[in-house]
Order: sequence, then C-alpha cells, then structure tokens
Amino acid sequence: MGTSKRLAEHYDLRAEERQLERYAKTAGPLQTLSDRELDLDKQPLTVYPRPQRVRAWVRFGPQHARVNALLVRSTETAVGIEFVIAEKTYRCWVWGNAVELVG
Repeated sequence: MGTSKRLAEHYDLRAEERQLERYAKTAGPLQTLSDRELDLDKQPLTVYPRPQRVRAWVRFGPQHARVNALLVRSTETAVGIEFVIAEKTYRCWVWGNAVELVG
C-alpha cells in the first residue's frame, strides 16, 4: 500500500515547524546583521508596501534553518525579513544571497 504524497508533504512541513519552534526556544537568539554590516547611512533602503514571499536562511544561536518569510525591506546587499513561528513574529536582516523569491 502506498502513501499519499500530499500527506507526506504535510508531515514534512509539520516536522520542519517543530524544529523551528525548538530552535526559537532553545538554540539562542535570532541573529541579525549588525549596523556596521548594514551601513544604512550610506546604502539606499527600499521598503516594500506589498511584501514578497521568500525562503530565507536564518540562525537561532548556532543553529541554521530555512524559513518561509516576507521580504519587507532591502539594501543593495541585505534583506530585511519577517516570519512567524508558533504565533510569534520574528524580524531580522540577512545577506541578500541567503534569500530566494518564492514564485
């Protein structure tokens, strides 16, 4: 007897959510780029009135994870994202190449 592909995807997604919840609670604070790295005094900042859906690599302490997020602002080299884990909204800056637009 085979398994449902949709059901398997559901369980994979739920396992990923549980892992993110664990990281958010125990691995350490969400890391973000420093003011020096962002250099907002010299870099133009774009704010998106309609945030775009992205997949982005983030770090909670030493643990890395890929999250579904919204791109809310950017510079030439960095991206400001926000995402939700267990009904809590997180915001951080990551390098632009850590982000992939979701079509």
